[in-house]
Amino acid sequence: MENACLNDAREPQVGMLFNSEQEAYDFYNSYGRAMGFSIRRHTVNKSKKDRETITSRRFVCSKAGSRQPDKRDKNVTNPRAETRTNCKAEMAICLGGDGKYMCREFVEEHNHDLHTDSTVHMMRSQRHMSDIHMYEIDLADDSGIRPRFTIELMGRHAGGIENLSCTTQDVRNYLRTKRMSSLSYGEAGSLLDYFVTQTRNNPSFTYSVQLDSEEQITNIFWADPKMIIDYAQFGDVVSFDTTFRTNRQCRPLGVFAGFNHHRGCTVFGATLLYDETVESFKWLFEVFAEAHGGKKPITIFTDQDAAMTIALTDMWPQTWPGLCTWHLMQNGIKHLGNMMKDGSGFLKDIKKCIYQYDEEEQFERAWSRLLSENGVMDNAWLTRMYTLRNKWAKCYMKNTFTLGIRSTQLSESLNSDLKDYLKSTLDVVQFFKHFERVLNQKRGNELKAEFESTNKLPRLANSMSIVQKQAGSVYTPTIYALFQEEYNWMTVCCIRDRTDRFPFIDF
Repeated sequence: MENACLNDAREPQVGMLFNSEQEAYDFYNSYGRAMGFSIRRHTVNKSKKDRETITSRRFVCSKAGSRQPDKRDKNVTNPRAETRTNCKAEMAICLGGDGKYMCREFVEEHNHDLHTDSTVHMMRSQRHMSDIHMYEIDLADDSGIRPRFTIELMGRHAGGIENLSCTTQDVRNYLRTKRMSSLSYGEAGSLLDYFVTQTRNNPSFTYSVQLDSEEQITNIFWADPKMIIDYAQFGDVVSFDTTFRTNRQCRPLGVFAGFNHHRGCTVFGATLLYDETVESFKWLFEVFAEAHGGKKPITIFTDQDAAMTIALTDMWPQTWPGLCTWHLMQNGIKHLGNMMKDGSGFLKDIKKCIYQYDEEEQFERAWSRLLSENGVMDNAWLTRMYTLRNKWAKCYMKNTFTLGIRSTQLSESLNSDLKDYLKSTLDVVQFFKHFERVLNQKRGNELKAEFESTNKLPRLANSMSIVQKQAGSVYTPTIYALFQEEYNWMTVCCIRDRTDRFPFIDF
């Protein structure tokens, strides 16, 4: 009798020959798809000579046999549904002297309903992960696409989900197995493996880990080569925030961020902290400076965390610590309640104290009036904020180099992007994968801005102005727009007072 062809949907016949056990399985599986039942391998006999060669095999319907009694508690709330019906349908093969397998037995009848054409792709024996499928799933997972959307996309490529050989649950199972494999050495081992791989790929990658008394990893800091280069160029003013929580242990994620020459967000370093104590922040600020060749920022904006303030004073005494105005307003809501509601006169007045007054005398008069008119002369929080006014009031920050930054919202905007991809259930390997994606998006924005600055010429308000021409050739479009605004204000300035004091004239 002729050999059976692979994927042949003909009915098996006794005496049919197959080149291998796998070929026989594929033939019976194709027949099962055509008829509407799933199959599985059952009993097997192997050669006594080598204990490897299969001499006989029995393929059965997936509903063959019956489930054994559950050895667990009989009062299980939600037991698994029964699937076995003791179906007798099967195909048996045996190895012949010519090295081929022959069908020696075939039972056609089933004792259960068969699946329809629209559902046969869901049968267990019809589902398998091909190398192409695994590659596409890996790409989708790295891009943050969820399993159900991955299946939808793959189904469109295949002309319909029914043409795929896997389901959404298969994708989830594959990703779960892959993640468990990547964590085979535990989270700490996987973390160190990630850092070693990054260092091997680029020796300029730097990282530091802090161990506790039991030699368990507590705090982590890392900076890739791009972060180090950016900090050397743009690291004079830094925003640092630790309000975002990342993983199962709710570890604070801290991001050192700042402005680049396009006033876009750039990252100088990142950290996962065990806690937010003075000791943890001291360690962090020390390793951050070491990673960047000892350079410390001129100005750093943080929230009102007391431990962070103490650590900054001890480790970076020459760095001016500014308070984030956004956190200032949020704390005001906590301490002052309805007085800070939108549209209130108190809120308008306190915003003027923060953002508007250029002269200290103006600020002092407005602050005194604010307290007296609202009856909050003895409010402890406002009293404390007044003692810190040099860290948040515009008039006291005139001589401080801030690049126009007044809050930690640079870091918080990055946190907002991270929330789109990160969940508290992610393990450390997944976290780093998705953190890199967000970082690459930010850097993609920088490349786009770089392209636009090269591709487009600045629009000069006065094409005859030598100053504007020179500024337009030096500054990026974003920075030039800021320069243009200041230049326009300069042209409407007038002399308010003039004193002749030979050989000088005072204005």
